[in-house]
Amino acid sequence: MTRPRFAVLISGRGSNMQALLAAARAPDFPAEPALVLSNVADAPGLSLTGTVPTAAIPHRGQPDREAHERLLAEAIDASGATLVCLAGYMRRLTPFLVRHYAGRMINIHPSLLPSFPGLDTHARALAAGVRLHGCTVHFVSEGVDEGPIIAQAAVAVAPDDTEDTLAARVLAQEHALYPRALALVATGRARLVDGRCVLDAPAVAGAFANPA
Repeated sequence: MTRPRFAVLISGRGSNMQALLAAARAPDFPAEPALVLSNVADAPGLSLTGTVPTAAIPHRGQPDREAHERLLAEAIDASGATLVCLAGYMRRLTPFLVRHYAGRMINIHPSLLPSFPGLDTHARALAAGVRLHGCTVHFVSEGVDEGPIIAQAAVAVAPDDTEDTLAARVLAQEHALYPRALALVATGRARLVDGRCVLDAPAVAGAFANPA
């Protein structure tokens, strides 16, 4: 059976990209990497993909965001990828790209959405005094960090946590959660239906990790 192919979009070091590529090296992983693509020409992650092809399409110099995204879509489609994973891609998307990959593009965010969308999530979680923090994988929608949730993993917030210590524990959960969520989407066990994420019954138990 042919495995669906996926592209990963990055803007920096791509630690979640590395987690996805590592998981995909397992013979039984249900998706195959086709391309790692960045909007930053010298993104560190582009040198860490092994044999997976890479490309850089800088956004600077493009007429507007949609013009840049059309170039991204051309490269993704040419690679044979049918799924797209955002892994630290630091550009707000236009409706063009979201609609082009509707139900086929996912993102990982370092908070338990819908809490703390956007940036500086760990500092905001500490300031709010929450007892649980974590990460979320969701389908990408036109709103920032508002798409239907596929999977989440939680960590307990310790009394002496700093932004750095909390971020490190959440990042470890991200690296475990993102491949699991991609596998759910690649096998159709998680899918977008009428604006909601539908999980098949066997997938539900694996969609949430225990607090750590």
